[in-house]
Amino acid sequence: MNRRFARRWACTPLLAALSLGGCGGAGGATAPQPAPAPAPAPETLAVPAGYRLVWSDEFEPAGLPDPAKWAYDTGMNKQGWHNHEQQYYSAARAENAEQREGKLVITARKEQLSAAADWGGQPYTSARLITAGKAEWTYGFFEIRAKLPCGKGTWPAIWMLGSQGEWPAAGELDIMEQVGKEPSKVFSTTHTSAGSGGNGAGAATQVGDACSAFHTYQMDWTPQQVRFGIDGKSHFVYKNAGTGKAQWPFDAPQFLILNIAIGGDLGGPVDDAIFPVRMEIDYVRVYQAAK
Repeated sequence: MNRRFARRWACTPLLAALSLGGCGGAGGATAPQPAPAPAPAPETLAVPAGYRLVWSDEFEPAGLPDPAKWAYDTGMNKQGWHNHEQQYYSAARAENAEQREGKLVITARKEQLSAAADWGGQPYTSARLITAGKAEWTYGFFEIRAKLPCGKGTWPAIWMLGSQGEWPAAGELDIMEQVGKEPSKVFSTTHTSAGSGGNGAGAATQVGDACSAFHTYQMDWTPQQVRFGIDGKSHFVYKNAGTGKAQWPFDAPQFLILNIAIGGDLGGPVDDAIFPVRMEIDYVRVYQAAK
């Protein structure tokens, strides 16, 4: 597989500040301040009416991931992965990716696979599973139920890349990213030619038990917009402004990626005492409008 797909990161946090100024009354008394308006309820996110399940993995039976659905992305092991990440991604190795008890378990470990022909000196191993060459989609409702790893230096992600063209022109949709140094902060981001890397458009939300409980990470992708959410609540919307592909490359196929990166520009310093660490995925489901 051509390694033209670059791994980038960025996140623009939610900014919501409300400033209330005082009001001077007669004789210098301060007038009562009106109570702030309640924040609007988050927009709900669910499988749209008329959609049907078109692809899924429930991660049965036990063993290695289904080779009809998943490939292993190992193409940059020798030269090193983007963003100064420190992991070696293995292939068909149960120590890093296996199905057990109805879940996909991706495990990052403190170890050096120096005997591997493509080892690039990395001090950690992990896995990066992709549907490239096996399944890709244009539009749809995506739902992935997962429990995230914890520990300083971890960088798990559930995301998609355009299968036609170079990054960032082909677009990137980050359904979920999190870093172990901020375990309750979960974020979603879009990357395009108009805004990528540190200029990607996105938002963060707090999930206090992201590392100890399963949550459902969701994306509703249509020709008009992409909405991201967790457990049925939307937290970021990226709209098609109608200004062209630089701002909206999302009318072409993308493939899905599941991985744990270690360290790097976003993951930060690594605490070796945390290993092994795991991301568990209960299921992946993709729905599209019935034709």
